[in-house]
Order: sequence, then C-alpha cells, then structure tokens
Amino acid sequence: MEKQGGATCSADCNGGVLNKPNPSPSKFPLTFWEMAAASGVVLSFVLGLVGVYLTMPESDYSFLKLPRSLEDLQILRDHLESYTSDYTIQVLIGYCTVYIFMQTFMIPGTVFMSLLAGALFGVFKGVALVVLNATAGASSCYFLSKLIGRPLLSSLWPDKLVFFQEQVAKRRTRLLNYMLFLRVTPTLPNTFINVASPIVDVPYHIFFLATFIGLIPAAYVTVRAGIALGELRSVGDLYDFHSIATLFLIGVVSVTPTLISKNNS
Repeated sequence: MEKQGGATCSADCNGGVLNKPNPSPSKFPLTFWEMAAASGVVLSFVLGLVGVYLTMPESDYSFLKLPRSLEDLQILRDHLESYTSDYTIQVLIGYCTVYIFMQTFMIPGTVFMSLLAGALFGVFKGVALVVLNATAGASSCYFLSKLIGRPLLSSLWPDKLVFFQEQVAKRRTRLLNYMLFLRVTPTLPNTFINVASPIVDVPYHIFFLATFIGLIPAAYVTVRAGIALGELRSVGDLYDFHSIATLFLIGVVSVTPTLISKNNS
C-alpha cells in the first residue's frame, strides 16, 4: 500500500517497477560492503596491469597512458608497434585488461582502443579482439551493476531508467531483437545499457548475445579506420553518412520481427 509522503511509484506500481524514494542528499548511495566489492574489482585490474608492466623489458614507458585524442593514439601506436611482434602476449594481456577495465567502469575512450586494435592487429584480428573485449567488459559491468547499480542509477538517471524498463517490459517476448537494435544503433548509450540491463531484468543470455552480435558492425567500422589512423583528422570522421545509414539499416532489420509480432497480436 502506498503511503502519502513516503516513497512514490515512478510507473505502474503493480508491475514491479522502480520506486523513487524521497531524496536524501546527505546519504551515500552505496553500503560499505558494496564499496568493498567494487574496490576489489578495481584492485584485481590494477594487479593485472602491474603484472604486465613487470614482465615488459626495461624501457621508457612514459608514452603509456589512456589516449584522449588522435595525437595521443598515434604516439601510443608508434611505440607499441615495436613491442607487438616481440612481446605479443604482454601487449595482448595489457590491451585486454585496459579495455575490459574501461568498459566495466564506464571510462570514456574505448573508441580509441578500438582504433588501436586495427592499427596493431589488422581488421580481422582487431574486430575479434574488440568484440571479445567489449563483450567481456559489458558482462563485467552487467554483474557489477547487478550488485551495486540500482542505487547509483536511481540517483543519476531515474527517468531514463524508468523509460528503459517500460520499453523492455513491452518487448519481453522479442527482447533479443530489441536489444540488438539498441546495440547496433545509437538510440541509447552502450554504457547505460550495460549498467541498466540487470536492473530492468534483462536476462544475461539475451544481454550477452545482443552485445556479442550487435557490436560487430560498429567494431568493424572503427577497427578498419584504425588501419589508416594517420589519415583521420577527428573521431567524427569514423562515422560518415554511409556508415551511420548502414548501422541504422541493420538495426531496423533486427527489430522488424518485434514490430511484426506486435501488429499481428
């Protein structure tokens, strides 16, 4: 029973949707154990990166930093090219650890990591590497959000979260098609989808399949551009009209079965 002055439902109260509690600005949204779990995940990534660093040859690694521009990325590419052939395992482990870490904690810049995969490993190996790492990072984010995501999302994006939950509830019978559509097209940010999916009860097997399959087209576009990294002037050059139109066409095809089933019912 709903109490006046207490928590209020943000949508249909009988559908198990999210409740918006009265604001308490002084209260941190995570408990001690939730913070401890998140810190443990961060520590495991840090230890992995330290292990990779210790096994690399002695050299000046001042160039090793997360790229924030195409210039940073070109400098990183120029230095790593000389290591990739002789220290392939270390470079791969370091690349995968950084990529998955960035995806898990929603750190911007994975587009530069995808470009780097194309520059270092070529199209086919690069696409496979990006898709596998993006799926692993999204899965890591999914399970971490399942543990600590609800209070954070409810305080940061309550309206967007309610909207996403309503859309998922409407398309429950064809949820894979809808999730594929979201992955292929820029309708919702991928980072938001990763964090919100467990909160709105998207099953993991559907989340995994939609992520693994749906990220392939965009990964191909980005990795292919990484081969001609020196010709790029800005990140905006990655997605021209032809590329965006192709991605939307793939998204429309993926969501068509859902639209047909709704019209027939």
